[in-house]
Amino acid sequence: MAQIEYSENGSRNRGVRGTRLLAGIAYVVAAACLLPMVAVVLAALTGGTETISHLAETVLPRYTMTTAILVVLVAVGTFSIGTGAAWLVTMTRFPGVRLLEIALVLPLAFPAYVLAYAYTFILDHPGIVQATLRDVTGWGPRDYWFPEIRSTEGAAVMLTLVLYPYVYLLARAAFLQQSATAFLAARALGNSPWLAFRRVSLPMARPAIAGGVLLAIMETIADFGTVSYFGVQTFATGIYTSWFSLGDRAGAAQLALCLLTFALVLAVAERTRRGKAKYYQAGKQHAALPAAQLTGWRAIGAFALCVIPVFFGFLLPVVVLFEMGLKSEQNLLSPRYLGFIQNSLILAGTAAVITVIAAVSVGFFQRLRPGRPSTIAGYIARLGYAVPGGVIAVGLLVPFASFDNALDAWMRATFDVSTGLLVTGSIWLLVAAYMVRFLAAALSAYEGGQSTVHANMDAAARSLGQTPLGTLRRVHLPILTPSLLTALLIVFVDVMKELPATLIMRPFNFDTLAVQAYRLASDERLEGAAVPSLVILAVGLLPVILICRQVGRR
Repeated sequence: MAQIEYSENGSRNRGVRGTRLLAGIAYVVAAACLLPMVAVVLAALTGGTETISHLAETVLPRYTMTTAILVVLVAVGTFSIGTGAAWLVTMTRFPGVRLLEIALVLPLAFPAYVLAYAYTFILDHPGIVQATLRDVTGWGPRDYWFPEIRSTEGAAVMLTLVLYPYVYLLARAAFLQQSATAFLAARALGNSPWLAFRRVSLPMARPAIAGGVLLAIMETIADFGTVSYFGVQTFATGIYTSWFSLGDRAGAAQLALCLLTFALVLAVAERTRRGKAKYYQAGKQHAALPAAQLTGWRAIGAFALCVIPVFFGFLLPVVVLFEMGLKSEQNLLSPRYLGFIQNSLILAGTAAVITVIAAVSVGFFQRLRPGRPSTIAGYIARLGYAVPGGVIAVGLLVPFASFDNALDAWMRATFDVSTGLLVTGSIWLLVAAYMVRFLAAALSAYEGGQSTVHANMDAAARSLGQTPLGTLRRVHLPILTPSLLTALLIVFVDVMKELPATLIMRPFNFDTLAVQAYRLASDERLEGAAVPSLVILAVGLLPVILICRQVGRR
């Protein structure tokens, strides 16, 4: 009996230590996610009123107006395309609908700045479209008007084309989950299909659609590559200009605080607007919404409305990029490009593994110890989705640069040894920025799988003597392998595409494919920029293919 009691006590002690370890990791992750925001606020408040007054008199109104216009245009565009396409492929049947319901997701593989390079190549003044127009008409450069691609409206179109799949995926899922009961009741009361959609189906899908639009808006205000290349002055470009071009760290911090406030206000406003609204299916059984068979001009119109975003958001840019890449002198197999690929894979792989480990720690801790502390830790860990990469970069560089400088000064004064920059400019600080930025995506994927693990499994494992960590390792992780692989893939691709944080925080002479594409495009070497852009696109197709398979299975 003594031996049994010792074993039980030992197991209990290991369980306590495992729980404390999980709690410690979860709190450290939450603190890491909170640090950039706190640092930005403190740096902005200590920057002095002169800087913010100068910004308010010069660039702040322009940044605010341009960012707001961009947000409104992208929100309207993604809502219209995403919701309309989702309703058509869900509620109607026409030739090609099965292919289009999957193809509509493909533009998600494109970073917006890559799309901007492709369309600038064909729509700019020396591009094939305007050159052909001049050849056919005989007009001179000033004899006609042509829409300017390098504008706020042009940036909004690029962002809309790559971000509408967020709304499409969530809206389609919401429509598929709706029961036909309420829709058929509206039709029986004399409403046309359009009125029934607008009055019944659309309000029921509003939380999902609003979530998709919010994701698109967050990506819009975080975008740097597109707006920078088009010369559109937003908060994202202002932060980079203040930090590097002007060397004004206080100004960069205060602009970052403005952008952070803008993002958080949008997130809170959407949550407040949604309130506690819930929608329940009427009736005891779920009946699928009836799909209408379209013929004639209606089928042609539905096909055209769905194929247009696929053509302009994926097919045409892919063809243009391939043509640009074939004409360029960039050798993808050269040692220089292999170095870019290696750097990108190292950053993306390391960040993906660390981010998923952090997500598992936070998610399992919430399951193991439900309560206010774990809930707060989980909420803070999700804040990164609302914080643009440039803000996170500034929020991490400010405190760690101060730490490095203070440590170097103390070592010089005490031991006459210079430590230099130990943390600032290191890969690990950049990886930490990626973790903060993309932890919410990894958490969503992990918790989606964790919800399928019944609580009885935990109880059975504990009754067999498993500690919390043993339950996680032997029960949860084997079951959640698909969800974890999905989270790894999502974070890996997001890191490959991330530009503002990489530009600001990357170590010296440590360039990635995204940085190389941005540098070549900034030098107007668009054909050269097509080569690294195609590699980023190829990697981005991996999670899109995974999503398409899930959409195809319904």
